[in-house]
Amino acid sequence: MKRYFGYVRVSTVKQGREGASLPQQRAAIEEYARHHNLVIVEWFEEMETAVKLGRPIFTRMLAALEEGGADGVITHKIDRSARNLRDWARLGELIDRGVEMHFAHESIDLTSRGGRLSADIQAVVAADYVRNLRQEVVKGLYGRLAQGVWPWPAPVGYLNRGKGKPKEIDPVKGPLVREAFRLYATRRYNFNSLATELHRIGLRTSTGKRLSKNGLTHLLNNPFYIGLMRVGRQNTLYRGLHDGLIPKSLFDQVQGVLHGRTNAKIIRHDFLFRRMVTCGYCGYALVGERQKGHVYYRCHTRGCQTRCVRELAIQAQVQQILEPAKFEPAELAALSEELAALRDEWVLTREDHIRSARLAVAAIDERLTRLADALLDLAIDRESYGQRRSSLLHERASAVERLQVITAEATTPAGDLGKFLEQVSNLWLTYKNALPYEKRELLSFATSNLRVQGKNVVVELREPFRIVAQHCKLIDCAPSQDEVRASMKAMMMLLWQHFTTPAVAPSTVARERRR
Repeated sequence: MKRYFGYVRVSTVKQGREGASLPQQRAAIEEYARHHNLVIVEWFEEMETAVKLGRPIFTRMLAALEEGGADGVITHKIDRSARNLRDWARLGELIDRGVEMHFAHESIDLTSRGGRLSADIQAVVAADYVRNLRQEVVKGLYGRLAQGVWPWPAPVGYLNRGKGKPKEIDPVKGPLVREAFRLYATRRYNFNSLATELHRIGLRTSTGKRLSKNGLTHLLNNPFYIGLMRVGRQNTLYRGLHDGLIPKSLFDQVQGVLHGRTNAKIIRHDFLFRRMVTCGYCGYALVGERQKGHVYYRCHTRGCQTRCVRELAIQAQVQQILEPAKFEPAELAALSEELAALRDEWVLTREDHIRSARLAVAAIDERLTRLADALLDLAIDRESYGQRRSSLLHERASAVERLQVITAEATTPAGDLGKFLEQVSNLWLTYKNALPYEKRELLSFATSNLRVQGKNVVVELREPFRIVAQHCKLIDCAPSQDEVRASMKAMMMLLWQHFTTPAVAPSTVARERRR
């Protein structure tokens, strides 16, 4: 009695439960075998698309047929066996060698010329159906992308809200993804230490494991988090309807760390002023080292006049520079009054800035439209179109972020200046109570120059900290209350000019009205 293999296949797990499922196909094949007195000696079940080559179970079945493991194979329909012509050609070779092939749902006699022709035609139709289906699916996907909707599962940090709807920020994982970008931008983490920290705070894979290096690379390079969608081998960008999770400036900062060869490394001796103190003669960074319980910073340039300086000496000079920058409660109250008046003046010019920012976004949108028209008119090739469009979309994201910054009340110059005054109300105390890495960040932000010439330590403040320190010294030396108030008003105007640059400061008319 002849022996046969039974082969059943579905493309996905979902199809295995719905439609012509595996049990239904198997029942039809068993009924066909009983009706024709055929014996099934082995079953081959597969959940794999027949479009691509290399189905493991199908390949194993063909190998068994070639070795004579059975006289033939019974499957549900032709398209269950092959949807590409190469697999069908392999089956044809086996049929030519005498291997029988039966279809439980189709009456086709492959031993006759007409039956073989009919089967070949159906195989070609099945392959063409797949090609057409692929084109329609791709067309639908790119249609969704053009509408600003991501047609695939949401990346980590976002939630799916149904077909045709933009992704929404995950209230749980969204802040964790934002923290991942923020941490990596500090340059204190490499991929290994960042994955460990993210695992600790709760950002993990779907199986609860640490994020891999590839996973972190994909996450940190994904422009989806700034409202752009990147697809295809050409990295084509589309503008998304979803809300951005991080600002464009932070994304650019992370890209600088990723692609600027400034990846963080594990540091065994993380001295407080590491790579921050330079030699005033040769310009090279002083190297920290510990000797007899003290930390010294040495210049290793041969013949340089600078030898070494103790860390305590640098700390003393930092204290001397930062300590004057402080305000008494009464001074803070007076500054708050000045700030309130400046905030009112800002309202007069804020609408002009908003209008200008909106015009900038509209101008970029118009350039995008002209670029698309140029592509349709064949004025440029598709590669140039993709490159220019990608550049314009990044430019638009920056312009939109600037518009959001100007529009948001919390990020107006008055708001930024108010936060700065709170932070600088006692700058030395803030520095003294900070953690080592926080001290480094504060010094990097507040100082523009920290160098050693011989044995002398020079620390220079950058704007706007220098403005505060200088005027605080004048206030301490002022003989009268009127001069104190005049000095504070002058300081506020200098600070206001700093925080409104490059934006327009209050108009001359507004200043005259205040007087």
